Amino acid sequence: MRINPFICAALVTVLMPTVALADDPNDATMRNPAARARDREMTRQLNLVEKARVRQRDAHADDGDAAGEYAARSRDHKRAVANYARSRAQYERDMTEWRRAVAACRAGNYSACDN
Repeated sequence: MRINPFICAALVTVLMPTVALADDPNDATMRNPAARARDREMTRQLNLVEKARVRQRDAHADDGDAAGEYAARSRDHKRAVANYARSRAQYERDMTEWRRAVAACRAGNYSACDN
């Protein structure tokens, strides 16, 4: 059996762990303390903005969404229970009718056997 080298190369590429490339500590632009301070401040500002966004998202999710979602699920459950009760009642009626037809058929009423 011959293995295609392209398939092997693709598998090796997919299975190799990828290395997370962080900032290069030898980067010439970051040797200056002022440049590092600007970079640090920019990173801090981005983190603060993201933190505020996440807090706002979580605050909204905790308030109305959870209560609304619970109410919707509760309505869906009540509807499903009612549908089940209707379906079960219909099934019981159908079974009762079928049992009557079987009993009539066995008693000699052959027109009831067609059901």
